[in-house]
Order: sequence, then C-alpha cells, then structure tokens
Amino acid sequence: MNIAEKIAGELAVKSHMVNAAIELLDGGATVPFIARYRKEATSGLDDTQLRFLEERLLYLREMEQRREAILKSIDEQGKLTDDLKKTILEADTKTRLEDLYAPYKPKRRTQAQIAREAGIEPLLDALLDDPNLQPEEAALAYLNKEAGFEDAEAVLKGARNIFLERVGDEADLVGRVRDHVWDNAQLKSTVIDGQAENGAKFKDYFEFAEAIKDIPSHRALAIFRGRNEGVLRVKLFVPQQDDLPQVTDFGVCDGMVAGHFNLSQQGRAADRWLMEGARWGWRVKLALQMENELFTRLRERAEDEAIRVFGENLRDLLLAAPAGTRATMGLDPGLRTGVKVVVLDSTGKLLEHATIYPHVPKNQWDQSIAVLAKLAAKHNVELISIGNGTASRETDKLAKELIKKYPELRLHSIVVSEAGASVYSASELAAREFPDLDVSLRGAVSIARRLQDPLAELVKIEPKSIGVGQYQHDVNQYQLARKLDAVLEDCVNAVGVEINTASVPLLAKVAGLSETLAGNIVNYREQNGAFRNRQQLLEVPRLGPKAFEQAAGFLRVRNSDNPLDASAVHPEAYPVVERILQKNKKAIGELIGDSRFLKTLAANDYTDDHFGEPTVRDILKELEKPGRDPRPEFKTAAFKEGVEAIADLQQGMLLEGVITNVTNFGAFVDIGVHQDGLVHISAMSDKFIKDPREVVKAGDVVKVKVMEVDIQRKRIGLTMRLTDSPDPQQPAPDKPKGKANKSREKTKQAAPQNTAMAAAFAKLK
Repeated sequence: MNIAEKIAGELAVKSHMVNAAIELLDGGATVPFIARYRKEATSGLDDTQLRFLEERLLYLREMEQRREAILKSIDEQGKLTDDLKKTILEADTKTRLEDLYAPYKPKRRTQAQIAREAGIEPLLDALLDDPNLQPEEAALAYLNKEAGFEDAEAVLKGARNIFLERVGDEADLVGRVRDHVWDNAQLKSTVIDGQAENGAKFKDYFEFAEAIKDIPSHRALAIFRGRNEGVLRVKLFVPQQDDLPQVTDFGVCDGMVAGHFNLSQQGRAADRWLMEGARWGWRVKLALQMENELFTRLRERAEDEAIRVFGENLRDLLLAAPAGTRATMGLDPGLRTGVKVVVLDSTGKLLEHATIYPHVPKNQWDQSIAVLAKLAAKHNVELISIGNGTASRETDKLAKELIKKYPELRLHSIVVSEAGASVYSASELAAREFPDLDVSLRGAVSIARRLQDPLAELVKIEPKSIGVGQYQHDVNQYQLARKLDAVLEDCVNAVGVEINTASVPLLAKVAGLSETLAGNIVNYREQNGAFRNRQQLLEVPRLGPKAFEQAAGFLRVRNSDNPLDASAVHPEAYPVVERILQKNKKAIGELIGDSRFLKTLAANDYTDDHFGEPTVRDILKELEKPGRDPRPEFKTAAFKEGVEAIADLQQGMLLEGVITNVTNFGAFVDIGVHQDGLVHISAMSDKFIKDPREVVKAGDVVKVKVMEVDIQRKRIGLTMRLTDSPDPQQPAPDKPKGKANKSREKTKQAAPQNTAMAAAFAKLK
C-alpha cells in the first residue's frame, strides 16, 4: 500500500482525492488555498482533512526514508533475505521498523560481542537445541583464557550475555511484550522523601496508580512534570509479574520470553540455567526498555492531546466576535502606577493617550471620570475596553459611573482578557509601531484592539503567551509551533484580510505570503498609497504569480475599482462572474447582494473545464454577502454588581461569565473576581458529554451558579446546571482581614465541587 492509499484509508476517502492534494501541496499550494479554491481537484477535502493529510504525509515520508536507510544498511551487511525485506516493507510504524532493525544496527562493543568474538555463541545454541546438556560441562569446551574466559562460570556468563542481547533483538517478542505491558500495566507515582512540602501542588499524585493506557493527557503531563521537578518517583507496575510472591516465580512477561524460545522446566540439566536466562531477559533487558518506551509513548500521546486542546482553544479565541470598526478607548488598569488610557479610531490608529489615577493611593476618581469623558466626546468613542488584570473591577466600576454620568456619550464598557498584552507591548513589533510610546501604553493599545478585532491583534502575540493551553511549556515545542501556526493560518484565511489596513504579522499569515512579502506589501502601501485593486499586488517586489495565486482570494480591497476585489471570489474565477452577468444581462452592482435572484441560479449552468459546481456554488454564495465575516455576532458578559473579589462570592449565586479556557476535564470561567472558576465536565450539561467542547468554547458567554468557594486556595467551583444545589455542609467563606488580593493569578484554579472536580484541581499548575 502506498502513502496516498494509506492516508485515504485513514480519512475514509478515495485515493485520487489524496493524490490530488499531495500533488498540490508538493507544488507549493497551501492548505487554505486548496480547501477553498481547489475543491474540484480534491473532491472537496476540507481544511481539517487537509491538515491531517499534511501531518500524516510528513510522518509517512519520514518513515519511508528510514525504511530505505534500514534496507540499505542490512543489504550492505549481506544479511538482507527476501523474507526479511518483505517484513520490513510491511512494517507500518516507526517503532516496528526499529524493532526489526535492532539485530542489525551497528552496536558498540558489548559484553555479548566480546563473548561472540571468543567463540562462545555455539554453546548457547547447543543448550537451546538440547537442554539435556549439562551447562557447566558443556562450557569447558569453550574456554578462552586470552579473551578472559578462564573457567566454566565465565563462559556461561558470556553465553547469557549473548542470550540477553538476542532477547532484545527479537522483534516479534519485543512487540508482543510491549503490547501486553501497555494493555495491562499501571503507572504508579509516589512522593520522594522530603519533597512533600515543596511539591504540595502534586499532592494528588503522592500515592497514585492508574492503567497507563487510560491516563488522560493532563494527568500524564502533571505526573511527568512532578518527576522532572524531583518531587515524584514514577514507575511501571505489571500485574502478575511485579506482584509475584517470590522473586524466583515466573510471571507473565518472563514467561513470554521463555515461551518465545520454547523453554520450560522439565527437570533437564540445562532447564534451570535457560529459565534463569529468560527471567533475566525480562528483568535485565526488557523491563527497563519497556518502561522507557511506554513512558515515551504516554508522553507523546499526552503531548499530542494537549497540543490539540491548545489549538482548539486558540481557534475559538481567534474567531471570537469582533466589536468592529468603532472608535475604542483602551484602559490598562493599575493602582499605584495609574490606569493607562488610549483612544483608537475605527481602524485601530492611535489618536491620543493619557494616564489617570482613580484608585489608591491618589484616589483621583472625579478627575479621572472628567478626563475620560473629555476624550470620549472629542473622538466619538463608542466602546471602552478594560483589561482584566489588577484593579480591573475597580476600573470597570469607574467606566460604569462614567457611562451613567454622561449618558449622551452612549458608551459601552467591556472587560477583555489582557493575556499576552505585556508580551506584545515589550516586543520588537510594538517598538517599531510605537517607538515613542511607553510600554504600558502599548499594552493599552493591544487591549483596545483585541476588542475591535481579536484576530488581527492576537496574531501579533506568540500563541503560548495567550494562556489557553495546558502544560504548553512541557510539550514538544516544534510540534506545538506547527500546530499553532496552522491554526493561525486557517483562522486568518477563513476571515480574510483587508490589505489596506492589515499589519505585517496579519498579512504574513495569509496563504502564500511570507513575513518578507508581508513587509514588502506594507512598504509598497506606505510609499504608493492604498491598493486600488488586487492586480496591483503584482507590482509588489518579489510577489510573483505563484504567491498571487495563493494569496489573492484571501485579501480584500474594500474600495477597489472592481467590487469583486472585496469578496472571497478568486481573481482567476472572475470570468465565471462575467458569464453570469452576460447570461442574465445584469451589471455587477445589481448582482451583488441580490440574494433572492442569486438563489434562482443553477451552478451547473456556469461550469466549464476549469471551474466545476463546487466553485460556482461558492461564488454564488459569496455574491449574496461578499466578504462576509464567519465570526459570530459580538456580545459580552455582564459581571454582577458588588461581586469583585473571591470573598464576595456566596454559594448559590447566579452569575454571568466568559469562558477563558477549555480543557478535557472542564472549562474555566471569568466571573469578574480576578480568579477563574471551574465548571467540571460533569457539571456542564444534564446529559453525558465526552468533550467539554460539545457545550462551550473559549469566548462564550455563559450563566453559572457558585457551588463551592475556597478563599485560602483561591478555588471556585461552578456549575452550568442552574438547578444544582450547593453542598449545605460547606461553611460560608470567611472574608479575609484587610483588602482582598486583587491580583490575577496567571494559572487558573477553582474549588472542588465533587470528587471528580476535586481531582481536576491538580490538572493545571
């Protein structure tokens, strides 16, 4: 089976679809371009299928390269038989390939190799063939004092070393043992002596055991982090092997080794020696190998899942509803250092900035409201975007009083996540954009812009800094970067980019454009003015026909001399629109937006050799609402008045909040108290769900009920089942003396609502 056929089977599609996609990818086409503009070639493979295809293609091609290298190596050794070649060609995983190659892999000079060179291997073969031989007597025939084998004991030790190496080289045996251990073993963790206090965050794993194949991603990564930090001791426990009454008893694993070599205890002279070799084969050779390999397998599986979760959360955040092109005031809250204020026009351009001090210690409340009112009136501000960090609720209260005091301004205030704003403000990109602006004011700009258009702003920030992942610093950074880059690319191209206002980072995520080309586009725009049409892109330095083909359909020119340039219709398909206009005797201005008429047209009336029904249907749909934004309508949560800190919460409170992070075990919700609460997966719906994303996604506005509050541990238990009743046994939270800690924890935690929820609290650091 070739690569295309294998991938087609995994995707449950026809192989010609996969072959077409591979040809396009190899030709330099991007996934967004293929998914949107080459549906005829691939018979409609979508971006999710194409991303899977792209990843599997890379894996399988790497495996083929490794297969060829292994075949060449064995052939050069003169050991490549027809049967072995057939077996290697049939291997379907990298692990299987390496198992088969193990006996032929060039090895360092081992004790087994020394014994072979001394001529001892025939002794092992003789004992395996005839267990009636007496090992000590047979060994006397293989003495080799020059090589260090001066007596029977040394010779038998050499023979055992050869046997142990054979055990590790038997691909079928190793594979069967590995499968058995994976299916049956438990991972056990215990706290290392003296580390209980320092490693309290890993308390759930101080005495822990679970089937290795069933451990979910978040628990596996937590355990491995605990081991790496020197808190936990982690080992593999194999039932019916590691729990034997006596060390001399045979278990299932060493029994598999014995069975593979047809060994058994029948009272023959060599049986005891051979069976002891089988026991050593498991305990000395395979046990540690299995533990290392299966821990690696578990970690890779956990990392893959964590990366997937991060990608899904990032996608939801990037595709969150934009507030749109409205003048916006950004407030970066602070106490002693003041609240940083910026005003942006509808395109995100900075108009004015200031710093106010409404909170302690200066308490310039009325003066601050006056400054904000003056700025809002001067620049026709419609929205106020408030960062959710320190002093956000106090600043939100300030904005609410401003709105109440000056109703004629018609302002609306929204609290937004400021995760990553500080990263952007200190970045080289921000320094180039605002060289004379204070770092803290740059953060306020980011807070305002992410309300106007979260996608356009968040592409400027390293995804890991946005804070929607689990253990993102523990996973494979190369794979994480590939995944997040793919998500960014898919989201940007799904929405489309206005070429005359887009930043370099946003343009760089458009299909076919590199950072260099994106920079060239912006430089061209600054030197020559706004682009008048898409064709003008070909005048940009180093932007050739191939890049134009990939990118043009995702770029919008709102005031172009051709209205189609503001749509997702690709320039190569403009002739199709011309045919539609000619056949129906309409002008382009009459056709665009006429949904009733467009729905009467049959796609197959306008197909040709280049454009089939899928493309024509897309064109007709686009003409109904050209440049339509696939993101949802903008809305935000209304935080409850008077609930500003965790100490203000009471059991049974009904609150509105925003989903900030979705994990496999539940969702974290910002309810306006500087500490996200947890809705465990068991409290998300009245029906059973396997994945929290069946119910919510990052950015969703939800209603929740407070179930439990733990002020000391900063944990809040929530439910989305509003008919649930809190535990009456839990005491009401004691308000701490002095002012409540308003600082936002970087790590989200919440309080145990039940046993399942309690277990969830160790999932995130």
